[in-house]
Amino acid sequence: MPDVFAPAQLGPLTLRNRVIKAATFEGRTPDALVTEELIDFHREIAAGGVGLTTVAYCAVAPGGRTDRHQIWMRPEAVPGLRRLTEAVHAAGAAVSAQIGHAGPVANAASNRAPALAPSPLFSPLSMRRMHVPDEAALRDIVADYATAARLAEDAGFDALEIHFGHNYLVSAFLSPLLNRRSDGYGGSPANRARLAREIACAVREAVGNRLAVTAKLNMEDGIRGGLGLTESLRVAAWLEEDGALDALELTAGSSLLNPMLLFHGAAPRREFARVLPGPARWGFRLVGRSFLKEYPYTEAYLLDRARQFRRELSMPLILLGGITNHDTMRRAMAEGFDFVAMGRALLREPDLLRRIQSDHGTRSACIHCNECMPTIYTGTRCVLRLDSPGHATAST
Repeated sequence: MPDVFAPAQLGPLTLRNRVIKAATFEGRTPDALVTEELIDFHREIAAGGVGLTTVAYCAVAPGGRTDRHQIWMRPEAVPGLRRLTEAVHAAGAAVSAQIGHAGPVANAASNRAPALAPSPLFSPLSMRRMHVPDEAALRDIVADYATAARLAEDAGFDALEIHFGHNYLVSAFLSPLLNRRSDGYGGSPANRARLAREIACAVREAVGNRLAVTAKLNMEDGIRGGLGLTESLRVAAWLEEDGALDALELTAGSSLLNPMLLFHGAAPRREFARVLPGPARWGFRLVGRSFLKEYPYTEAYLLDRARQFRRELSMPLILLGGITNHDTMRRAMAEGFDFVAMGRALLREPDLLRRIQSDHGTRSACIHCNECMPTIYTGTRCVLRLDSPGHATAST
């Protein structure tokens, strides 16, 4: 069983340990460019001891953002991103860029660009119909991913995480519920997986073996008629066969229809209702209970699903979901996972990993209230941190 705190190889990249800071949108890019606040966020995480921190979210096109307050990969973004990667390296960690296209999760009104979906859909975010890209447009999107990968390399990133989860564009193409196409990108599982495979290969070709390349893949969408475990396993096997990826990070849930399957724990409905803009606030009050379902929190809550991928695949896998202490990390290593990814626990305590390394009995102070989720609009943070802006007492 590997030691989670020993150096580990991720493709061409040597990490100081096997712990990755999962991509959590930081809410610190109001002008779609790097800010000092974003640099400080990742510098603090890096100094806290992770092997790799992940910058989220770096859209491959302006319309690929969930809203206009997100970085999209263009030459103007590179100098700021380079300052960020240099700061992370100085703190001893490696750094990955999460690249993707939000697709149906994008707010077209905010982006002033059409939201994309594999089949005709109506967007409750922008109150307009989404655009369905034809095959030529999809080829352009694949090229956008390759361009974003090259820009990330120019900015000094060590790794890339391609977003294939949460019903963002590629994940929406994988979903039999959302993808009703009859062309070469729809219908059979192989056709629905075509966009994911083309993007992974294009990104690998763009950066060669100079950067590590991973992908975040839904094991299941958690919605009736969506992508399920059996089909996701087939997609993962095809991605492994293509050989473009150095690892898969296994996730679940739909930002469009069932986000809490990813998070587990309390559903912060009242907090979201307070911060959403007017029309969305009223809509959320009507459907918030069905949209933000509650799943009981347990350590390693995605492990049962992920085990099935570990049995079927030989490629490195990253276990996500409820990783907060050394016992859980050891359990992941014992079950054959190569890396673990942490999110909310590091928002609560950025130095948690160093303290766990010094004392294996250390326990996270995160109570899984999920009140960090609505803070994405004002700077993602744990509201229980005494030094956090807007500090408050979270409900449990």
